[in-house]
Amino acid sequence: MKGLGKNVPELVILPVYSALPSEMQYRIFEPAPPGKRKVVVATNIAEASLTIDGICYVIDPGFAKQNVYNPKQGLDSLVITPISQASAKQRAGRAGRTGPGKCYRLYTESAYRNEMSPTTVPEIQRINLATTTLNMKSMGINDLLSFDFMDSPSPQALVSAMEQLYSLGALDEEGLLTKLGRKMTEFPLDPPLSKMLLASVDLGCSDEILTIIAMIQTGNIFYRPREKQGQADQKRAKFFQPEGDHLTLLAVYEAWKAKNFSGPWCSENFVQSRSLRRVQDVRKQLLTIMDRYKLDVASAGTNFTKVTKAITAGFFFHAARKDPQEGYRTLVENQSVYIHPSSALFHRQPDWIIYHELVMTTKEYMREVTAIDPKWLVELAPRFFKAADPTKMSKRKRQERIQPLHGVSEQWRLSKRRA
Repeated sequence: MKGLGKNVPELVILPVYSALPSEMQYRIFEPAPPGKRKVVVATNIAEASLTIDGICYVIDPGFAKQNVYNPKQGLDSLVITPISQASAKQRAGRAGRTGPGKCYRLYTESAYRNEMSPTTVPEIQRINLATTTLNMKSMGINDLLSFDFMDSPSPQALVSAMEQLYSLGALDEEGLLTKLGRKMTEFPLDPPLSKMLLASVDLGCSDEILTIIAMIQTGNIFYRPREKQGQADQKRAKFFQPEGDHLTLLAVYEAWKAKNFSGPWCSENFVQSRSLRRVQDVRKQLLTIMDRYKLDVASAGTNFTKVTKAITAGFFFHAARKDPQEGYRTLVENQSVYIHPSSALFHRQPDWIIYHELVMTTKEYMREVTAIDPKWLVELAPRFFKAADPTKMSKRKRQERIQPLHGVSEQWRLSKRRA
């Protein structure tokens, strides 16, 4: 537009993506001012779920970002992938919904016909199946590998999910649901989060863990507008807790609660008020389930060790240790990973940490990171970790002193095969 000079009418450029605050999202529906044109730059949020009045032209680049889970590495990657023919038709359908329109596709007709798959890969074939597996086990479906799925996931993804549930204590050696596993199915949460909540009841910090889980489930709490990035980062840093990101999220919610759940406070601190209201709703729903099963809701006050222990009880297989060279190494796969720059621990870099998820963007980044004591791993996850024998280790290994019990998962897999 700058290149076209001043005689050209103004172009109103509006982005839309799920993490954008709702008031910014609504701007895309406003009609363009007289003599101006509106262009909406969108992620595939606009592919099927939105109709914007007055859109005459759609430009389809032929790509989308897709969340893909690697069961071997336990890694969620946001991968740029070519879209399917079905998606291309959806995108073309956005043009002229309320009048005549055109779609410009930035790929050839032969690419559309010969290179694009007819439909998008079903979600069951590209996500972590731990929740699906737990739900199926609770329904009495025990032989998952021979279950007649409409779109069958890979056997490796199913075995990986069962191993994760076994290490959490939700399944026994025979692959059957345990008492703990039965309790975990009552919560509409991923198994590690359910385990974390149930562990917090025993540790006496369920009040804090309820808030942390609701904050994690909601996602995208902070807002970082391009024109005020520095200001937004400063406000965010005020909430940072030395223990890590989980307690930083707790601090944000507690500060909002102290301000009587104020909307203007959210704007001042670059926090999304819609997201926090959703956190409130999720928290209430979880409290209702806790009441139904007579689970104690207790606060640990300022004893944050209890809170970090409860987090470790759910996410011990997401443990990583500082690498002397750079970044961190995961304990299970010995994979090179890094703390995300937006994390409260980015500048502190503690020796041992637990992370909520790994996201592959420019690097393998850990999201929601908390510092831990390595002794907790053996104490809280005896099925997964054991303290290593110092007499049988190299000097470097001797310093680590903790190793995953790969043998146990293999032994469990063999007993499952026999069963």
